[in-house]
Amino acid sequence: MPLKSKREEKIEQNINLVHACARRFKGRGIDYDDLFQIGCVGLIKSVDGFDESKGFAFSTYAVPVIIGEIKSAFRASGAVKLSRSMKEKGIRALRERENFISSFGREPAISELAEVLGFSGEETAEILACNLPVLSLTTEEGGEFEIGVASPEEEISDNLALTQLLDKLSEEERKLIELRYFKEYTQSKTAEVFGISQVQVSRKEKRILQKLRELL
Repeated sequence: MPLKSKREEKIEQNINLVHACARRFKGRGIDYDDLFQIGCVGLIKSVDGFDESKGFAFSTYAVPVIIGEIKSAFRASGAVKLSRSMKEKGIRALRERENFISSFGREPAISELAEVLGFSGEETAEILACNLPVLSLTTEEGGEFEIGVASPEEEISDNLALTQLLDKLSEEERKLIELRYFKEYTQSKTAEVFGISQVQVSRKEKRILQKLRELL
């Protein structure tokens, strides 16, 4: 019997994510078996597109992709509906997202928004996936993916610029940025590492980000 590839193992290990996502849409006009099959397409896309070096948990990356695939099916059938609870959570999440962008000048990470909302990373990802407009990219083969991916040239350029900027920060500043943006630590966890309060971390982070913007 041939050995399974790492890709196949990853898919099998995370198949419960598809069930968890599909259950959210059960009874809304598409049979559960069909929802599951559609969700599996999203899981496969997630496995193929996931980059462990980014420091994100696979489930946090995969949930929006799986839900996006399911939502596409609902849009195609004209049956997409959101519960009142999901709409209310979505309104709150979008409001907090806008507040974060206004304060920090960037999009919040899922973990950061989850901390503010008091939800898990997976639930926060699902809320955003259900309430944010989808940006589709057409592939050379004519298909569509619902996650934007930077080109290799853009990633190389961004990485070079970031490396040069980080070299101009103090050791403490670099460590804070590393914890917050490379290791995906929450402000609370970062505060524990530094032995300071979350408010102090927030203030330091704002100052560092402003410094980086000026350097750019």
